[in-house]
Amino acid sequence: MAFEGLSEKLTNITRKLKGKSRITESDLKEVLREVKLALLEADVNYKIVKDFIATVEQKALGQDVLKSLTPGQQVVKIVKDEMIELLGGTESNINFTPNPPTIIMLVGLQGSGKTTTAGKIANLLRKQGKKPLLVACDVYRPAAIKQLQIIGGQLNIPVYSNEQSKDVVLIAKQAISQAYSKLNDVVILDTAGRLHIDEELMQELRNVKLNVKPHEILLVVDSMTGQDAVNVATTFNEQLGIDGIVLTKLDGDTRGGASLSVKKVTGRPIKFAAIGEKLNDIEIFHPERMTSRILGMGDVLSVIEKAEEAFDEEEALKLEEKLKKESFDLDDYLKQLRQMRKMGSFSSLLKLIPGMNQLKDIKINDNEFNRIEAIICSMTKQERKNPKILNGSRRIRIAKGSGTTVQEINKFIASFEMTQKMMKKMKDEKSIKNIMKNINPNDLKKIK
Repeated sequence: MAFEGLSEKLTNITRKLKGKSRITESDLKEVLREVKLALLEADVNYKIVKDFIATVEQKALGQDVLKSLTPGQQVVKIVKDEMIELLGGTESNINFTPNPPTIIMLVGLQGSGKTTTAGKIANLLRKQGKKPLLVACDVYRPAAIKQLQIIGGQLNIPVYSNEQSKDVVLIAKQAISQAYSKLNDVVILDTAGRLHIDEELMQELRNVKLNVKPHEILLVVDSMTGQDAVNVATTFNEQLGIDGIVLTKLDGDTRGGASLSVKKVTGRPIKFAAIGEKLNDIEIFHPERMTSRILGMGDVLSVIEKAEEAFDEEEALKLEEKLKKESFDLDDYLKQLRQMRKMGSFSSLLKLIPGMNQLKDIKINDNEFNRIEAIICSMTKQERKNPKILNGSRRIRIAKGSGTTVQEINKFIASFEMTQKMMKKMKDEKSIKNIMKNINPNDLKKIK
């Protein structure tokens, strides 16, 4: 995952300062030297690192330790505040036009993930109540149009294409006309890229900008490209003018520091972050939350948002009824498991919980949940309703059907019975959905 190496180093640095009663100049220089090395190793641009360290030093030098904080926490607070500013200060959303459709133009190099990102953004905006239209404007890359059509089909989002034309401006205008007639309030243009920046590419993009007048031009940046990401962002902004940045492949590199540089060098906000391969693995970029993740402080607010999105209100009420009647069975268990998996992998969720990134001994194997699903699906309806009827021969049959062993069946059933007991104790408690509603986000921001 991006920033893992940086997060680990910064967490170790803060531990060294524990127990000191004052931040001395020598303490500060030693810490800042280590922070500087950590940022450089993570691929953050050198000039940005130099300015960042100078600002932190100016603010931290000679400060008395606050009564409620250790010296280490005081330095971390200053580092955190400056990193939040480096990443943009506050989140920046799409500027929707009051007269739809809002036209979003995605640009970037080939291989940065533009086509998949187009689908991800469309999916995210649909969850916000929008009615998006995807437009295949990449008429050069083989199978680019087909790829977008497949993504649109998976998401049940319409895709406009014109395989008879190579005129990108014409295709974009035709798509916008269709958006008016079909009442699509967002149009997302998936434009062509190149393996490198050239004048032909830029001229085509400038033509689209001039004739279509998109409300948002978003640069899609592959966070694994290292320092080249800074050069790409700078050139696109100078030659085309961009309104925001989308970071992709943040799940695939332990450094990712170049992405900390792109906002600073362009002056344009990071608007979205793609954090996985699935079409729902994208989120609005929150500088404060990302900084908390980098510094190993977790991101509780994102966990809550994922839970609220994954857990269906109607299903939650049904579960509450079952808890009251003490009739929670394996079918219910499977439903809850599948809803939790909508939130993402369990290993990635643990990293969002404060302090969990420091527990190296905890290993979460997401394949374990595939085995559980296979076990339950290998049971008859009667067996799921009443696991107590599972005798030896039934367990052997289930083991063969699920590709597991009888020992694994026994272990799972024992675990489920423990879950049932816990559910009985929870029957007088509020549902997960209601618990989430009663959490005050402002309180959670104070969690370190």
